[in-house]
Amino acid sequence: MFENLRQKLYQFMQGRYGMDDLNRTLMYVTIALILVQLFVHNNVLNVITLILIVLVYFRMLSRNITKRYQENRLFLEKTSGLRDRWAKLKYELSQRKQYHIYKCPACGQKIRVPRGKGKIAITCRKCGNEFVKNS
Repeated sequence: MFENLRQKLYQFMQGRYGMDDLNRTLMYVTIALILVQLFVHNNVLNVITLILIVLVYFRMLSRNITKRYQENRLFLEKTSGLRDRWAKLKYELSQRKQYHIYKCPACGQKIRVPRGKGKIAITCRKCGNEFVKNS
């Protein structure tokens, strides 16, 4: 029974656009608006949420793949700076578990030092300045 349903869904989705980064972002915004609506009852938020849900399903079930691809590419171009900063922040936060990250007092270059080594002298590779910090 489930295999038959799965096959029918697979056949229905053939030739349709599906999910992409723009749709995922719209879904996250929609979920955030739904959570806000739990605390703030506002008809305008209801309408915006409904429009976003319809837009996500319209894009996902669309057969105009080239148009949806262009929309997604434009979205990725416009948000590339924000996404790069987010990826850099995630990387730095993951590095903080094993390393201290200090800024050179002379030039501002970020320097990664392993944790648990005690008081050490750190030499900046960019400007050659030496300073002492706890690791």
